[in-house]
Amino acid sequence: MGNKNTVYLTQEGLDDLKKELDDLINVRRPENVQAIKEARALGDLSENAEYDAARNEQAQIENRIKQLEKMLENVSIITDVQTDTVGIGNTVSIKYVDDDDEEEYKIVGSQEADPFESRISNESPIAQALFDHKVGDIVTVNSPNGSYDVEIVEIK
Repeated sequence: MGNKNTVYLTQEGLDDLKKELDDLINVRRPENVQAIKEARALGDLSENAEYDAARNEQAQIENRIKQLEKMLENVSIITDVQTDTVGIGNTVSIKYVDDDDEEEYKIVGSQEADPFESRISNESPIAQALFDHKVGDIVTVNSPNGSYDVEIVEIK
């Protein structure tokens, strides 16, 4: 699935990243520049906590801007989601073979993964095991805690 630098995003995820980048460039960066100016005006920079804090924030803002720009250069939008086999963008219902528990996961790029929302990364062991399999297939998931079998119940 793409090269190592590819960032897989839904359209919503892409919009969120663009919004964050816009906010950093057009709001936070100018506010930070102003904070640095005001802190400088206070005088002695060697013992100026406001200046140090503003410079640290500046470094964080610039690093995040670079990080977002790099992601956006390598973005691949998740579109045309197929439901015959499991892939990125699918919502998959699985049943644990050992105990008949069922769970549903949406497979997304690592930037949008949120286990509390049942959104798992395409790089996670469970997603890797499910890829390219069909409804009814039983696959083995190799996790850090050992392996277990799940059956694919539904692909949306």
